[in-house]
Amino acid sequence: MAWSWRYEGTDGQSVQGPAESFSSQADAESWIGQVWRELASSGVTSVALVDDDRVEYRMSLLPAAE
Repeated sequence: MAWSWRYEGTDGQSVQGPAESFSSQADAESWIGQVWRELASSGVTSVALVDDDRVEYRMSLLPAAE
């Protein structure tokens, strides 16, 4: 299993981001927890956690609406 993140912009289209690969889901989630603010600042609005070719889940990097 190879875990990685797919990066998406405001229109849902793929955008460039760090090409990191992780041996476990926990490692991938720990990493995104450390860098999500930088990604959001660079225009990434959501990410998808991918296990090989299967999307595990998607997550928004935008602040919650109040």
